[in-house]
This record gives sequence, structure tokens and C-alpha cells, in this order.
Amino acid sequence: MAKCLVLGANGFIGSHLVESLLAAGHNVRCFDRYSSETPDVSTPNAEIYKGDFLSIESLEGALEDIEYVFHFISTTNPFTAENDPLTDIETNLKMSIKLFDLCAKKSIKKVIFASTGGSIYGDTDTETPISEDTCPAPVSPYAIGKLSIENYLRYFQRKHGLDYQVLRISNPYGPGQNTSSGQGVVSIFLENFNKGIPLTIYGDGSMVRDYIYISDLAEMIAKSFEKSTKNKVYNIGSGKGYTVNEIVETIESVTGLSAKVEHKETPSTFVNKIVLDSNRFLEEFEIRPKTDLRKGIEKTWQALKNSQ
Repeated sequence: MAKCLVLGANGFIGSHLVESLLAAGHNVRCFDRYSSETPDVSTPNAEIYKGDFLSIESLEGALEDIEYVFHFISTTNPFTAENDPLTDIETNLKMSIKLFDLCAKKSIKKVIFASTGGSIYGDTDTETPISEDTCPAPVSPYAIGKLSIENYLRYFQRKHGLDYQVLRISNPYGPGQNTSSGQGVVSIFLENFNKGIPLTIYGDGSMVRDYIYISDLAEMIAKSFEKSTKNKVYNIGSGKGYTVNEIVETIESVTGLSAKVEHKETPSTFVNKIVLDSNRFLEEFEIRPKTDLRKGIEKTWQALKNSQ
């Protein structure tokens, strides 16, 4: 039973991770800027810590008596970082460095960082999935910031002995995903289908991504973080690529509805194709995704309908 702090516990990945950590028997402290005085969380056994990632005092208090820190918080997303790279540097990068310094001083056992597998490698035209040995070549401010944080983790291990694990996550989807940020094409499309709103597709729909169902991802993280490993960077994805058009076709098949589509020009910093080779993680931890894309879409669609 480990004492865990989840930064970004009210977010999409963070909230599911909290549930998986609790299910595994760990003690969990949830750190986020909860909007209400009594946060509505589905995990009553977790400790709620209302705090601000931009406040050193908040972070210091949250780290008391903690062994493992899950850094799953972000002040930006790919779209906001694109429009204002300096904010990403001044908030995410700067505060991550301060967080790692605090972790080193408090002798935290390990920091687990949610990086991005969807954009950190840049454009990859190869037919084979991309492994961790591929040199990162990010072209977007969001991914550049993630890689910078990864590099600072390596520095803090070398300088201060702070252990860490980087998770380069593909494209998670599933129930509870907030679509207002513009992230999560599967969830956005399902919501639009439900409301009869046209889908926005960038380019011709041939863009390829690797998708992983959120419950699978959370369980894989919760069952792997305590293990001592030589490797520090892991891809986590399904290892299968799907075009945007294939996503639309699968949703049409699942829902029985027909899509209304609007095409827009592809932003210059979008990556055309990325599929992750997750064999390092799968072989080292012997944990695999359970849910294929169609089944995951079915579950997400049903959860959306049930929430109405």
C-alpha cells in the first residue's frame, strides 16, 4: 500500500487513475483546483486537497507524507500552447521544475509523469510503430514543453537521485472526457453525433492516431508504478493506428447514425501519423490493454446516453 499524490486528480486521466489506485489498495491524495467547497467525486476513500499548481505553498502541503507523485496536471493543452507558448513555459515547465525540486528535498520515491506519445516524436511516415528509441522531434509547443519536462526529470535524477517514470501516452478516450478543450476526437465526435452537430475533420480524414481506452490506461499505470526498472521512458498505447475516417465509420456503425462533416485545413503543427510501439511496457510489466476500439466506443457511447 503506497501513499500516492495525484496532481490533476480532477482531470480526465487523473480521475480514472485515482479510481484504479484506490482499487489496488493504495492511499490516494487528490490535488486539483476543485471549484466547489465539497467536490463531487466518485472516490469517497480518497483525500481531497484543493490546491493551485502555480502555488509553491500548495505543492509543499500536498507533498507531506507522500511516497509517489503522479504529475498528471497541465495548465495548457495543445491548442492553448499553440496560441501562447510562453504561458506553457512560464506555468507548466517552470512549476514542474519547482515541483521536482520539492520532491527531491522531501525524498519522494518516484515521480510518474504523463507525457505525450501522440506528438512528441513529430511526423512519422514509417509503417512500423514508433518505439522509445526513436529520437523525439516535436513540432508543437505543447510537445516541446513535455519533452523539456522529461529532460528535467533526467537532470533531477542525475543531480539529486530523484527516481522517475515517463509515460508517453497515446490518445486516451472514454467516459468523462471533457470535450470543451478540443482534445479527444472520439469523445468529441460521439458528443456531436448525440447532439446532431457536424463533425470537424482537419484535412481529408486520413490522419492516423493510436487510441487507448481510459480504464485500460489507468489500470496499466496503477499496476506498474511501484516496480523498480532500468528504463525510465515508456510508450503506452494500443499499437494500432486508425484514421479519422475510420473513427467516424466505427461510430456510425455503433450508433446507427450518419455523420455530418465539415472539413478544415490541417494546422501546420499537426502530426499526420503516429502509432506507438508499447512492447517495452507490455513486456516489462506484463499488463496489456483489454478494450479494442469498437468496444471502447460502444462503452463511451452508452455512458454518454446514460448520463442524459
